[in-house]
Amino acid sequence: MKNKLTLPLIVTAQFCCTSLWFAGNAVMNDLVNSLSLSPDALGALTSAVQFGFIIGTLTFAVLTITDRFSPSNVFLVSALLGALFNAGIIWEANTLNTLLLFRFLTGFFLSGIYPVGMKIAADYFEKGLGRSLSFLVGALVLGTAFPHLLKVLTDTMPWKYVIIATSILATAGAFLIFLFVPDGPFRKPSSQFSFYAIKDIFKKPAFRASAFGYFGHMWELYTFWAFVPIMLYSYQELHSVPAFNIPLLSFIIIAVGGLACVIGGFISEKIGVKQTARIALTLSGICCLLSPLFFILNAPWVFVTFLVLWGMFVIADSPLFSTLVAQNAPAELKGTALTIVNCIGFAITIVSIQLLSVLQNVISIEYLFIVLAVGPLMGRVLNEEGRIKNVE
Repeated sequence: MKNKLTLPLIVTAQFCCTSLWFAGNAVMNDLVNSLSLSPDALGALTSAVQFGFIIGTLTFAVLTITDRFSPSNVFLVSALLGALFNAGIIWEANTLNTLLLFRFLTGFFLSGIYPVGMKIAADYFEKGLGRSLSFLVGALVLGTAFPHLLKVLTDTMPWKYVIIATSILATAGAFLIFLFVPDGPFRKPSSQFSFYAIKDIFKKPAFRASAFGYFGHMWELYTFWAFVPIMLYSYQELHSVPAFNIPLLSFIIIAVGGLACVIGGFISEKIGVKQTARIALTLSGICCLLSPLFFILNAPWVFVTFLVLWGMFVIADSPLFSTLVAQNAPAELKGTALTIVNCIGFAITIVSIQLLSVLQNVISIEYLFIVLAVGPLMGRVLNEEGRIKNVE
């Protein structure tokens, strides 16, 4: 039964558990130094989590796990296993291969946390789902950024403390859901497994349009997050300005997106989820196109302010497109719909990140991020073609 604490509990659990996502990134330099790894290992370890999440979401979607089994139980098991494999990073006998395996498995079980958390919220909140998922994705943003802040706060302490802390947080989040958030009153379980479920979901025009909007947003989002430290460092080098506190500024630029998600959720209750999502997608696309002007301008804090605003617009539409996906999916396949859309979205992020990684060797940094505008543009065009109701 839903009560006033249901949403705060889901949001808190989501924050705790998604802190696993970038725990490895926060201590990446320590890992490389302590194990004498090649600098090339940085990219491989970062990608391992994303690949794990993609394979995990694909597995969960194809097997319709979230719709056939209790979402709260799936969340519990996934969070506990994610915490366990995250803690594997501190194993003294680790090699690059074992680290890659641990990060891959952490990503795999994050697929039972992030989309499943949205499924749990959708089972509780048929009305006001846009605002509810906005809080939830806001928690994801803070959870994603939190290990970077944790690293700043524990800079004089052993790096293993960051890993231990995030695993403890994830364990706490697992039991918050299991003990206090049972399956929601609007859950409609699917009684059987079907390989055709995904194909059937995408037959619906409104669902496809919602998904395409989300895919356009994902082309930009994680690439922006991944390149924020590079943007700050490159700006320093370009203008020979005093050194930024790059870890702290990166945390702020990413974390402020959590506030943007919440603001977007409240705005969506006034003008509708669809309209709010499209506005945010358009604004983030405009930021991509304007980025050269701010790179060229020799005004450091204007540049940082621009990145903060971009950090808000780039994520504000995420929970809103997820709301549209959930609203336009068959009720008995809502969990599978959210999971497969996440799977495809994160696959797109790898293409985008790798493309910019290659292009940065041939395009001046000032103009590199114009490429990200392709996502918002295509997402907006394809989203407009769908017949999506402007849900509240």
